Amino acid sequence: MLVNDPVNSSILFGLAKEYEKSGQTGEMIEALERYLAISDDEGNAFGMLARAYEKADQPDKARETYQRGIDAATAHGHPSMAEEYRAYLESE
Repeated sequence: MLVNDPVNSSILFGLAKEYEKSGQTGEMIEALERYLAISDDEGNAFGMLARAYEKADQPDKARETYQRGIDAATAHGHPSMAEEYRAYLESE
């Protein structure tokens, strides 16, 4: 499906979830980066990507991604999600 429609955000997000389930962190990161490049995500994908960066031992990218997630969650009216990401950043 992705071959026929490489910019389908729903397929990319679903693919990232499957990579997450199977422990394929690098592939998950790639799928989420592609998803976020074409989607107006409300914050959830940023949290997923930040956690993947943590697993990949990329703490700077994780922090940057959590901050982007805070911005997206706030803009879309999800204060509890934004607070969850803030709590992570403050615990560092």
